[in-house]
Amino acid sequence: MILLLGATGYIGNAFQEELEQRGENFHALSRTQLDYTHFEQLYPYLRKNKPSFIVNAAGYTGKPNVDACESAKADTLQGNALFPQVLASACAALDIPWGHVSSGCIFSGCQVETGQGWIVAKDMTDPEIRKIAKKSPARIRGFDETMTPNFSFRDQPCSFYSGTKALGEESIRGVGRNYIWRLRIPFDEQDNSRNYLSKIQRYAKVYDNFNSLSHRRDYVSACLDTWSQKIPFGTYNITNPGFVSTADVLKKIETILKPHRDFHFWENDSEFYSQAAVAPRSNCIMDTSKLLSAGIKMRSVDEALEQSLNQWQYEKS
Repeated sequence: MILLLGATGYIGNAFQEELEQRGENFHALSRTQLDYTHFEQLYPYLRKNKPSFIVNAAGYTGKPNVDACESAKADTLQGNALFPQVLASACAALDIPWGHVSSGCIFSGCQVETGQGWIVAKDMTDPEIRKIAKKSPARIRGFDETMTPNFSFRDQPCSFYSGTKALGEESIRGVGRNYIWRLRIPFDEQDNSRNYLSKIQRYAKVYDNFNSLSHRRDYVSACLDTWSQKIPFGTYNITNPGFVSTADVLKKIETILKPHRDFHFWENDSEFYSQAAVAPRSNCIMDTSKLLSAGIKMRSVDEALEQSLNQWQYEKS
């Protein structure tokens, strides 16, 4: 039996749908049934029920966005850093393998080939970096799993959310048998307040930057495949290969969905942060070579975006 934690969340719900589609024997445990954030309740439950694998999609993201985490720091810290450590300890004690939904938001920027080697460019709003990304994308490379997060409490500035996600990874890495599954800006064809494609269609102004993205069902399918295909435990960046700019995504939206509106961009970071955001935002590109070389298939980000928009389902009012 597979145990699913956090099934009511945006990503957790996708895990539940994928497990159902695969015909897996699983149980979605809610905190109303058992407050599994406490070791003294979690450990006896796991010892009694002996799940073959655990999916941890529980965490604290803040609503409507990560700015909410800045004023709910205790909940954010507990959900993203302390609870994963509790779960890791219980699983290690009982030798239960498990997977943890993490985030690529613990990085900022990308790697750039300068002609004299690869360097980390933390700010992709730099005009020279933007020029390279648009005209010579082969000179842009993402962060891989060997690299240290550069958008964390140890490498500031960062949002409080990102800081706790980085701490969560630190607290469980090497503890028992686990996967760390890094997600990046989820989207799919279903209109939802948590869907990246829904968000940018509803913003009054849009923040343009380059990012890796994760199609929601592609992501959960790849996560479950790491376990079903028994690839080595460890950290994996699970994004659709490639990267896109927000402007490129909007062009696809205009071409395919033909919305009855014009899209406008924030002029610069100063305007964006003075009017629309509280916490610093992560914009980054992730390298998926490790995942792909392990035999886990992921379609390109362009293919996933176009399929989502061509099959777009507006939320019922």
